[in-house]
Amino acid sequence: MMEAARIACDEAFPQGQRPLLLGVTVLTSLDDQGLAETGVPDGARAQVRRLARLAVESGMDGLVCSAHELDVLRDDLGSKPVIVTPGIRPAGAAKGDQNRVMTPAQARDAGADWVVVGRPITQAADPAAAAAAIVAELEG
Repeated sequence: MMEAARIACDEAFPQGQRPLLLGVTVLTSLDDQGLAETGVPDGARAQVRRLARLAVESGMDGLVCSAHELDVLRDDLGSKPVIVTPGIRPAGAAKGDQNRVMTPAQARDAGADWVVVGRPITQAADPAAAAAAIVAELEG
């Protein structure tokens, strides 16, 4: 499926204009117990590593994964794949339904190229101020 997506994307877009293709690894809402309940017995880190290798070998430009796996993915795959990290929560923010979270600065320092911050901004009393605080944290 990922190889077919790579081929279709390469054919549909002129050189240098195609979007990045990202392979999703393990949702940040899943922890080791949740994965075991779905038949993945050896935990999130091992599953993320398996899926990441498969994605890169299939031609994906990058990955979507929790910041908790950034260290092993950068060791395994180097700096080439773009890594997008959801499950980002500012210090003191509620985790909500997320299990594997980090702060924006922790994710940046661990090797994330992009961070995804949703509810801490969209559900804030002042979304603009919440976004500005996250940007300030990332710049600091």
